[in-house]
Amino acid sequence: MKLIAYLLPQFHCIPENDRWWGKGFTEWTNTKKAVPLYGGHHQPKEPLDHYYYDLTDAAARNWQAKVARAYGIYGFCYYHYWFKGKTLLERPFKEVLASGQPQFPFCLSWANESWTRKWDGGDHDVLIQQDYGDEADWELHFFELLDAFRDARYIRIDNKPVFIIYRPGKIPRCEDMMKLWNKLAVRNGLDGIYFVRTLGGFEIPSQGGFQASVEFEPHYTFAHGDTQRLWHYMNISGREHLVFDYDQAWLTILNRSHHRNGETIFPGAYVNWDNTPRLGIRGQSAIGASPSKFGWYLTRQIERAMKLYRSEFLFINAWNEWAEGAFLEPDLQHKFRYLEEVKKALEHTGAFPMADSTL
Repeated sequence: MKLIAYLLPQFHCIPENDRWWGKGFTEWTNTKKAVPLYGGHHQPKEPLDHYYYDLTDAAARNWQAKVARAYGIYGFCYYHYWFKGKTLLERPFKEVLASGQPQFPFCLSWANESWTRKWDGGDHDVLIQQDYGDEADWELHFFELLDAFRDARYIRIDNKPVFIIYRPGKIPRCEDMMKLWNKLAVRNGLDGIYFVRTLGGFEIPSQGGFQASVEFEPHYTFAHGDTQRLWHYMNISGREHLVFDYDQAWLTILNRSHHRNGETIFPGAYVNWDNTPRLGIRGQSAIGASPSKFGWYLTRQIERAMKLYRSEFLFINAWNEWAEGAFLEPDLQHKFRYLEEVKKALEHTGAFPMADSTL
């Protein structure tokens, strides 16, 4: 069993964020300004030892990989941002490629939504628009990624680099694009691309060309699960705040049928969820989360992944989504407890990877 944790690179300054949100903006900006909205709502969430790292620092990237490996995480799935020839937040991953460090497996997920002021990938208050272009643009995008695909650390299936697309339904000619990428991959010495579509909190159209789908939790459950008992409105000073039951979301995940028309599914897991650091009262937060609960649910999901899904991989949301409350990294409140639960879950299921201290 290979646990892959999504990794957000927005922990360094870029000119675009300086312009849109104010000079010096990073994901820590939202994290630090968060406030509790109701009794028992723990905010702000602070990293252990106040380690507000900068991901342009190699020491921070090496620390992430060292800690992740020690507790059983197999690899990271870095978010990739590409807007018809323009990249954003690319520097940390570019430095991982150029330096060869850390020696830790990775793959990429193209977060192919427009960026908006509401952090919702919608069509209003757009900061940078997503535009998919035509064959020339697709080819340019492929060659932007070729060095990564060739890297020995890149996670592969059937000797093909795994490439996840977050919103394939947004891409007008998605299957044509993937066919072109596969041709380009073979011409450049690869066996092709292993394309994976995300099952998330949006409509999922029927599309060909994908070898697998990955459950992105808890968003997939929010949109496609039995949510009758999941959501509750909380009145806070005359305004409504949406909360959900942490246990009910996980139970929905664990009771979902693994039969999905015969397609290959990579199951998902989530640590916690609270995006009020980004959205304030307009956000959503989980009620009832704890490390011990997470560990119990993760153990069950690993068992299901191995026995029912017959899956080699399980994707966790997330390694460091601090402004969404979805992080495995140690914090002041729980320290290493969530990571300790990951290790216990792997040991309980006999899935803990062999020790490898190389970095």
